[in-house]
Amino acid sequence: MDKKILLVNADDFGRHELINKAVEEGLLHGMIRSATVMVTARAFDGAVELARKYPQLSMGIHFTLVDGRPVLPPDQIPSLVQAGTGVFYPDHGAFVKHFLKGRVRLSEVRAECEAQLEKFLQTGLVPTHADSHQHMHVLPGIIDVVLGLCVRAGIPAVRIPAIPVDLLDTRPANLGEQVGRAGLHILAERARRKAERRGLGAPDHFGGIVAGRAVDSACIRTLLLGARSGVTEIMLHPGLDDAVLQADSHWDHSYETELAAVTDPANLELARELGVELGNFRIFASSRS
Repeated sequence: MDKKILLVNADDFGRHELINKAVEEGLLHGMIRSATVMVTARAFDGAVELARKYPQLSMGIHFTLVDGRPVLPPDQIPSLVQAGTGVFYPDHGAFVKHFLKGRVRLSEVRAECEAQLEKFLQTGLVPTHADSHQHMHVLPGIIDVVLGLCVRAGIPAVRIPAIPVDLLDTRPANLGEQVGRAGLHILAERARRKAERRGLGAPDHFGGIVAGRAVDSACIRTLLLGARSGVTEIMLHPGLDDAVLQADSHWDHSYETELAAVTDPANLELARELGVELGNFRIFASSRS
């Protein structure tokens, strides 16, 4: 593909009404053309309403196995929830430790992801892609579950979070982040090969936050200036009020910074000047038809 397509996807759609409003703002006045929805979250109905209102927004499913509540009763998926709480493990670190000890049953992962997908499909909307909260879908075994569900439901594309690794940045303070990036990159490229064998599409390149750093306007400008041929997905977590959302999510992330980055008029103009197209995940459905 000779075209340069920037695919800005808003994660955590449906988690909070201030995130939903930010997705709407980014769609109408910025670069957002795609979002993935958390069906287990309390603002899910509002996200569905916006997706129906704006058909130009492609909406995928944000499979959630950490940091949230399940669709299924906790007693049906005991290996996925914290004992006595009925909620998922708080973050990827806690889940991966549990997973590496062999305590996560893939049959329960499949059952919960099936339930989440069914809740999405009951809205009558057609999912354009799949990814997961904190990238849990690329873990061994779990990627096979997710790809199988995508094939069965006719979901044409999946996220491949192959975040670039900066091998030149060897600062001790940055070592942990680079090790994390390297591990994620290896798992993501393995997931890409599996997706290709199942006939699923995926963006060619990936960018977004790692270790809580927000994508700011300067970052978007750099990505535009260095845009490569093909499809580049930018993962975003936009929101309208950092104080409220940080308290709600227990995550020290600047949601406002990321929304400002993709609604910056200078970045929108630069994309036009450079001939970088703004797209969404429906391009993968078109390529398969």
